[in-house]
Amino acid sequence: MDHAYRVEINRILQQVEKGTKAEDIARNSYPHIEKLQWLSAEEGSRETASAFFQEGNNLDMHVVPVYRKQKLTGYLRFDYHRSLVDTNGLMLRTQLSLAALFAMLLGVLLYLRKHLLKPFDRVRKLPGELAKGHWKGIVKEEKSRYAHDFLLGIGQLKDSLDTSRRRQLELEKEKKKLLLSLSHDIKTPLNTIQLYARALEEHLYTDEAQNVHAAHQIQEKGKEIEHYVEEIMKQSRHDILDIQVQNSEFYLKELIDKAVHAYKEPLRLRRMELVVKPYENLLLKGDLERSFEVVENIMENALKYGDGRRIEISCYEEDYCQLIRIFNTGNTVSDTEFHHIFESFFRASNSEGKQGNGLGLYICREIMRRMNGEIFAEKEADGMAFLLVFPY
Repeated sequence: MDHAYRVEINRILQQVEKGTKAEDIARNSYPHIEKLQWLSAEEGSRETASAFFQEGNNLDMHVVPVYRKQKLTGYLRFDYHRSLVDTNGLMLRTQLSLAALFAMLLGVLLYLRKHLLKPFDRVRKLPGELAKGHWKGIVKEEKSRYAHDFLLGIGQLKDSLDTSRRRQLELEKEKKKLLLSLSHDIKTPLNTIQLYARALEEHLYTDEAQNVHAAHQIQEKGKEIEHYVEEIMKQSRHDILDIQVQNSEFYLKELIDKAVHAYKEPLRLRRMELVVKPYENLLLKGDLERSFEVVENIMENALKYGDGRRIEISCYEEDYCQLIRIFNTGNTVSDTEFHHIFESFFRASNSEGKQGNGLGLYICREIMRRMNGEIFAEKEADGMAFLLVFPY
């Protein structure tokens, strides 16, 4: 309920009590008061008093006695109107506001459906199809800034998988041809070895010179088979190292930040300390993603073979090259094993009982060399360090 008229009545009453005459009060300052009348306490006419207190219009009336110095001096009559609330107008405005809010919410939902939900709905089965190798279509790009990057990445992933699958099929085809050829080539010396071995076993040769000749032939054919086995190993090694490197330029900070972001949480969970010493953000030459693969492999080795205390990354310049040194505390390999850690399929004695195939550091070295860089290892009293050398 509106009580604004009461505030105006109190203000007028205060003015009158201070000596202001009722007829001198500016009523335009009080919009709720339509009429103001004064009845003196000394007025003796009953008719005048009766008319003063009688309601004579459609307005609400309020009579207030006026005292001055604790003496009744008269009465003030206020004819006022209440500020009625426009219920219909309020309801209309409320309904319009709700309708506008609903329309805005509906617009947002339609926008999200068109620009976010629909594009993702069209490709929701795509990852599964890509994993199975069944997707043969084209991933259409979207103008929506929400789905554009995602669909672009999915398209690039599809192209990369297609390329990898074709290369894998070609390699498998070549490998099968090679194995068939080598298998055929091995049969001849193997048959010769078996024949000579049987002849020696059954003492078919009576002459000592014939026995020596047979033993010599077995040795020669064995070397021939060894040569074929080396060809097979060489081909297998070639398949493993069929790595594409795209040399360009990148900043050192990009590589360091990438490594810290990837290993900050795993190291925290293991309660290992990661120390990155201050460095100058130089421009390096190489492949950022392949460089991270090298750093990732070294960090994984540090987690696997270190003592779980600390990993330290430091960077410095030397001979016009940028060196990244990754050190981890823990037991080191023996001097004999140290010289073989970059060889393929080599696993040191400290790797016993741990998963691995002995190719990690070998691949790291090949990647660094393909980027015109190098990788070295250092033994220290309390751990191992690996140095990555990048050209400027």
